[in-house]
Formats: sequence, C-alpha cells, structure tokens
Amino acid sequence: MGTVALCVLLVLLISSLYSWTIILSKISTFRRVTNESRRFIRSFRKATRLQEISTLAADFKNSPLANVFEDVYETYKRQTGGSGPPRNIASLERSAQTAASEAVTNLERRLTWLATIAAVSPFVGLFGTVMGVVDAFHGLGAAGSATLRAVAPGISEALITTAAGLFVAVPAVVAYNQFAARIRVFASTIDDFSRELLNSMEEIPVRSPAAAPPRPYPEGGRELPTRG
Repeated sequence: MGTVALCVLLVLLISSLYSWTIILSKISTFRRVTNESRRFIRSFRKATRLQEISTLAADFKNSPLANVFEDVYETYKRQTGGSGPPRNIASLERSAQTAASEAVTNLERRLTWLATIAAVSPFVGLFGTVMGVVDAFHGLGAAGSATLRAVAPGISEALITTAAGLFVAVPAVVAYNQFAARIRVFASTIDDFSRELLNSMEEIPVRSPAAAPPRPYPEGGRELPTRG
C-alpha cells in the first residue's frame, strides 16, 4: 500500500477508537442515569417532606432529576426559609428550566464528535479511494498495457480505504441516532418531573399562625378596654 492509503487508514483507525470510546462511555453514563433516576423518583414519591428529599438527593448525583430538585429547592429555601408555600412560583419555574437545560447539555456532551465522525469518515475513505484509482492509472501508464498486475495495487487500496471508511461511519451513525433518541426521552422525563415538583410545592399548605397568648386581666376580672 502507498503512503496516502496508510495515512488514510491511520486517520480512520484513530477516529474509530475515539468513536468507540464515546459510545462505550455514553452507554455506561446512560445506564447510571436511568437507574438512579428511577430510584430517585420512587424515593421522591414516597417522601413526605422536602427536607427529606433533599437529604436523599445527595445519593443520586448522576440523576438529572436529583439535580433539578436541588436547584429548585435552593430557590425555594431562599424564598421561604424552607417552610410554607413558595412566594414566587415563576422563579421556581425558571430554576427548573435552567437546571433541566444544564442536565440535557451534560447528556449531549461529545455527541457532536460522534456525529462528525459519522459524517466525515466516508469522505476520508473516499479520498483514499480516489488516490487508489489514481495509483491504478499510474500503474497502467507505466506498464503500457491493461493487465491485472498493473492496476491491482491501486484498486486494492481503493477498496480497502472505502471499506474502512464505512466500518468507522456505520457504528457512529447508529450510536448517534440511538443516543439522540435516549436524550429526547430523558428531556421529556425531566420536564414531567419538573412539573410534578412544582405542583407539589404549590400544594404546600400555609402554616397556621401560633395562637396568641391570653391577654392579662386587671383587678376585678374585667378586660381592659382597647384604646383607639
């Protein structure tokens, strides 16, 4: 094989290794996110107090639902001190939207590289194909006759680089589409949880004021008149 074909194969090999690194990493990340999110939502629905949920959220750092809850709960505590209904539900909604956006962005990290590899690899292989055909014509011209020995090396390089480009691109395309679909499911789940969380906060009852202490009576047992 010629120098150009070897360089093309080296680029495709590096791209393939990086692509599979992203794929395996995302599979592991999505598995952890799914498991912890399921456990957190079960704990959330069983809990009776926000403080209890906040304590549990520390055990689910990989769950975007727990991260959304922590951000919304911090905003809620700044408004109310940790008790009573929220004073401004719009502020909590903005906190939930910001946290949800950050969570989805974290899940999408490095997916652009996967899409780039999927799109570019066939063209890199095609470049090797073109150069292989050029070498085949050079061999044909040097031999002066159309023989298999003259064109076989260049055609061989062209076929190998084409196959290598497809070998790198196909897994990257499949993985990118699957991960994009999973992220859309995660985004929908986060939005549903945000609405459930905000609804539960809106339903927090107002704490009844403490009973006023009895007013002292003067001598004779009659209540003092109130001055205007």
